[in-house]
Amino acid sequence: MTATGVHHGHGRASGGGAWVTGWTGFAGVMMIFGGLMAIFQGIAAIAEDDVFVVTRNYAYNFNLTSWGWIHLVLGVLVALAGAALFGGAVWARVVGIAVAGLSMIANFMWLPYQPVWAIVIIAVDAFVIWALCVGTGREPRAD
Repeated sequence: MTATGVHHGHGRASGGGAWVTGWTGFAGVMMIFGGLMAIFQGIAAIAEDDVFVVTRNYAYNFNLTSWGWIHLVLGVLVALAGAALFGGAVWARVVGIAVAGLSMIANFMWLPYQPVWAIVIIAVDAFVIWALCVGTGREPRAD
């Protein structure tokens, strides 16, 4: 709170309505885009497209259709959690961290199939987790 009694972009608009700014907004946008990329990745895997490399003797070897459904469902959850962040709720931050972590794990196990794509999504998820853990952007108290 400043001397004029108006918040300056720290989680709430000056009118009192909930809105996010800063790193939480960045995380929400990145989660929506990352979720959409995972949805497209899942659709391509379900359609058993020719762009995927099939690796033999891999520890996390599922068939391509199973991986497609995993990425499709996870992508929808990530995109929905990203959209929920714009409401400013604390539960959305917690859910965002959880689904971004699950997405990182799924893409780590997906590395042999599409290494560049998986690394990009892992990096996006790492930035999302970092942005959600940075904090809400509260001003320090002037005691």
